[in-house]
Amino acid sequence: MNTRPGQRLQGVQSPHILSALVLAICLAATAVLWLGARADAERDARSEFEMQVRVLHNNLDQRMRIYAQVLYGVQGLFTSSEQVSRDEFHTYLAGQHLQQHFPGIQGIGYMALLAPQQLDAHTEQVRRSGVAGYRVHPAGLRDWYAAITYLEPATVANARAIGFDSASEPLRRAALEQARDSGLPALTARIRLVQELEQEAPVQAGFLMVLPLYRHGAPTATVEQRRAAVTGWVYAPFRMDDLMAGLGGPRASGFDVEIYDGNSISSANLMYDSQPDDLQRSRVSQQQFAVAGRNWTLQISAAGSNASGERKATLLGLAGMLFSALLAGLTFQLAHSRVRARAAQSYAEMLAGDLREREQALLALASEEQRSQATIRSILDATMDGILVEDPQGEVLNVNRRLREMWHLPEHLDWQNDGAALRAHMAQQLRPPVQAPLLVPPPDGKAGWPAEGELSVLHLRDGRVIEQHTRQLQLGSTAARLHSFHDITERTRAMQREQTRRQVLELLATGAPLQTILEGVVRGVEAGNEDMLCSVLLREGDSEHLLVGAAPSLPVFFNAAVHGQALSDMPGPCSQAVQQKRRIIVADIANTPELGDYRTQALQAGLGSCWADPIFGASGNVLGAFAIYHRSPRLPSMAHITLIEQAAQLAGIAIEQARAAQALRAGEARFRSLYDHAPVALWEQDWSGVRQALNELELTGIDDLAGHLQAHPAQLDYLAAQVRIVDVNAAGLAQVGARADRQDLAQLTLEQNFDAAAMPNFALALAALVKGQHIFSCEGSFRRLDGVARRNELTLLVMPGHGHSLDFLIVSTLDTTERRRMHDELHLLATTDALTGLPNRREFMRRLDEEHNRLQRAPEPPASVLLLDVDHFKRINDEYGHPAGDRVLQQLAERMNAGRRKIDMLGRIGGEEFAMLLPATALPAAELMAERLRARVADTPMQLEDGVEITVTVSIGLARLAAGESQGTSRNLPDCVTSR
Repeated sequence: MNTRPGQRLQGVQSPHILSALVLAICLAATAVLWLGARADAERDARSEFEMQVRVLHNNLDQRMRIYAQVLYGVQGLFTSSEQVSRDEFHTYLAGQHLQQHFPGIQGIGYMALLAPQQLDAHTEQVRRSGVAGYRVHPAGLRDWYAAITYLEPATVANARAIGFDSASEPLRRAALEQARDSGLPALTARIRLVQELEQEAPVQAGFLMVLPLYRHGAPTATVEQRRAAVTGWVYAPFRMDDLMAGLGGPRASGFDVEIYDGNSISSANLMYDSQPDDLQRSRVSQQQFAVAGRNWTLQISAAGSNASGERKATLLGLAGMLFSALLAGLTFQLAHSRVRARAAQSYAEMLAGDLREREQALLALASEEQRSQATIRSILDATMDGILVEDPQGEVLNVNRRLREMWHLPEHLDWQNDGAALRAHMAQQLRPPVQAPLLVPPPDGKAGWPAEGELSVLHLRDGRVIEQHTRQLQLGSTAARLHSFHDITERTRAMQREQTRRQVLELLATGAPLQTILEGVVRGVEAGNEDMLCSVLLREGDSEHLLVGAAPSLPVFFNAAVHGQALSDMPGPCSQAVQQKRRIIVADIANTPELGDYRTQALQAGLGSCWADPIFGASGNVLGAFAIYHRSPRLPSMAHITLIEQAAQLAGIAIEQARAAQALRAGEARFRSLYDHAPVALWEQDWSGVRQALNELELTGIDDLAGHLQAHPAQLDYLAAQVRIVDVNAAGLAQVGARADRQDLAQLTLEQNFDAAAMPNFALALAALVKGQHIFSCEGSFRRLDGVARRNELTLLVMPGHGHSLDFLIVSTLDTTERRRMHDELHLLATTDALTGLPNRREFMRRLDEEHNRLQRAPEPPASVLLLDVDHFKRINDEYGHPAGDRVLQQLAERMNAGRRKIDMLGRIGGEEFAMLLPATALPAAELMAERLRARVADTPMQLEDGVEITVTVSIGLARLAAGESQGTSRNLPDCVTSR
C-alpha cells in the first residue's frame, strides 16, 4: 500500500518524533558549543601559563643581575681603598641589610689569593685581627689558595666557611679562574655550601657568584695581565630554596619550577624543585638562559586546567541542555497543537532556528571579547614599565597596574573619564619647572603628548627619575598612542655615584686639599638634584665644635654663623646628628621653634628644610655630618634617604683617606727618624740590577733557581755584585766598622751582609723573593771593612709595591758572633762527658730515640745497641786511686772510638758504663763487633801516668732495636784483671 508524501511528512512531524529530533539537534549544538568553550578555556589557561613563565624568568634574571651589582659595589669598596679591614668590610655590608633586601643570598665574602709561602703570614695576620683559631682548610699543598677571609653577616653558619680554601674544590676553582681571566662575575656549578652541615636535612643545592679583585693600578687589558694582577675575589654564596622564595609571587604557587645546571635536564644537574612530588602535569615550558657566564635550564610545569574556564564551559553545557529540553518540550507542544495552528507552528519553527543562530553568534562574540580583554590586561599588568593608552582627542583609554603604582594614583581618581585630572595629578609629582610636554595642552586643543618616538626624562619631587617613550598604534579602526614610563632612578644614581666617586678618587690621588675633595662630593650630589643645597660639617677628633668643610651653594653668612660653634650651642640638625649618631629630619624649619638661633639664621638664608646624616669613620667614630637643604619644606622619600646615606659614606671615605694621606706624610718623617736611630742595623738596597739579570737567567728554563746558583758560584757572585747599597743607618755603619759620617758608604757591598761562606743563603733568599715571598730570614756570616769575619742573622723585606721589580729592599742584620760562641760552648757542656769527651747520657738517649723513631717510619734494616761495663772497676779505684780509674776510662773511650764506624754513636751513660748505637746493623753483625771490641780491650793493657800497665776486661750486652719490638741477648764474657 503506497503512502503519499504528505502522509509521510505528517508522520515525521508527529509530536514524539519531532521533539526527539529537535532535542537531538539542540544537544548536538550544545555539545559543539561546550567543546568550543573548553578549547577556549584551555587556550586561556595556556596563555596565562606562558605569561607567568615569562614573569618568573624575568624576575629570576633581574634578581641575579641585582646580586651581581651588589658584588660590584663590594668590588668598588676594595678598589677605593688600599686595604679593606675586617671592620670596614663589616660596616659596609651592615649598611646593605643583605638578609632584608636580598633574599636567598647567604652573605658577602672576600677570598684572598695566597701562594703557599704566604699561608703562615696570612694565618697569623687574620688571627691578630680577631679571628682566633683561624686556619686555611682543607690542609694540603696546592699551587695557590683562595682562602675565605671575610664573610658577612657573621652568623654561625657563615663562621664555618671562614678559612675554607675554595681553590681546593674543582667546581669552585673553575669559577674562580673564569672570573679571574674574564674580569666579570662567574657562577660555580651546583655545589654544597660549606655552611651546610651533614646532619641538616634536607641539604639545599647551592652555588657561588664570584667577582675578581685586581691590584691597584695594574693593567688588566689581556688575560695574562689579569692573571698577574689578581689579588682575590669577592663572592656571594646562595642557597637555591632561599633564592627562589617568593620569586614568582602568589600566582606562581601552582607551578612546579625546576632549575638545572647546564643545558641538559637530569637528576644530577637538578638545583631546585619547588614541588618534588611527581604529579601529573598538563603544561610544561623549558627555557635556557645565561647567568654570570653560566647556562641554566628552567623548566616550569603546571598541573590541572583552568578551573574558571571549565566552570564556564560547564555552565554553557548545562544551559544548552536546559534550553534543548525546553525547546524540545515547546516543539512537542507545538506539534501537538499543529492541527489547530499549523501556520503558527511553522512560524515558531522559523523563530526557533533564528534564535539558535543568534545565540551561537552571541556566544562566539562574547567569548572572543572576553579572551581579548583578558589577554590585553594580562600583558599590560605583567610589564615592568608603566603603560598609558590614549586616543587622538586626549581621552585615556587604559592604564596598567605598574603606572598606577609608579605615579601613586589614588583610588578615587576617575582617570577613565577625566584625563585632565590624571595629568594634573602627575604634574604635582614633577619637580619644577615641569619638564614633560604632556602636561601642557597644545593650542589646537589636542593632547599634548610627545611626538612619535620622542624620548624624555622626568624628574620627580621624591627624587625618582622616569624615562618616557611614546609610540603610535592602531586599536581596530581607531588610532591611538601608547606611552611607556620606565623607572631609571637606580641607573641614573649609579652613574652619578660612579662619576662623583671617580672625581673624588682623582682628587685623592693627586693629593688635593680636603676642602676641594669635599666640594667635589657636594657638587656631585647637587649636580643630579638641582633643588638641593648640600654641606659637609667636620668634627676634628673628639672636638665639641663643628667646622664647615664644604658648602659652596649656601650663603656665606650662614656658613660663617655655623663654622666653629660648639655642639651644645648649635641646636641644628647637623649637631644633633653628630651627638645622637643618627639621621635628623627637619621637614619645616619655620615651624620648628626648638631650633633657636639656628632657625633664625636658616630662614634668613632662605632654607625651608634640612636633612642631616652623621658621617661615620671605619672604626665607627663620627667624623661630621652631611646635610641636604631645600628652599621649601619637604620630607625625604626613600630615594632621598638612599642618596644622603651614600653621600655620607662617600664623604666619610674621602675624609678618612685625606687624613690618612696627611698622617702618612707625618709617618714618613717619623719613620726616617726611627730608621736613623734604630738600634738594629738597617740597610736600604737596590736590587733592580739583580731583577734584570734574573730575567735573563729565567729564559734558560731553570726550575730550581737556588740549586742552580749554588751549583754555579760564578753566576751567584755576579748577582751579588748587582746589589747596590743605597743607605745604611748608624747601627749598620758601626756593625761593619764604617765611619759614622757615611764617607765609607761607597765601599760597602753585599759582602757586609753575605760573605763568601754565606753565599748559599743568598741563593736561597733570591729564590724565595723571586717566587713572590716578601720576607726572608736566615743566618749567615759577613765581613767587616777591617777584614774580620763575623756571624749574623739577616731579615730581607721587600717593601710594599716593589714585589715584582725588587728595586727596594730593607735588610736588617744582627751581629750574633758572641751569642753563637756562647751557645756552642753551652751546647758542648750540655751534651758531652767532660772526662772522656764522649756524648753524655742525655745526648746518647736523644740519639737513641731518634733512631727508634726512624725505625717506626722505615723498619728495615734494624739497629743494634751495645752496653759495655768495665769488670771490677771498683778494685782499680781502690788499688790505684781515682786518677788511675779516670785514666782507664779515658783510654777505653779512645779505643772504642778508634774501632767504630762513622755512623756509629758512642756515649758514656754513667760511671764505668758505656754504650754504642750501631745503625743498620743486625744482631749477628753486632755480636762480631762486640767480640772484636772485647778482645781489643783485653789484649791491650792500659797505661797509667806512672808507667804502670793494667789489663782491663769488659762485659758487653747486645740488644736489637727494631720497629715495634725490643729484643736482646747478654753474654758473660771471661773477665780477669791483671796488673804488673
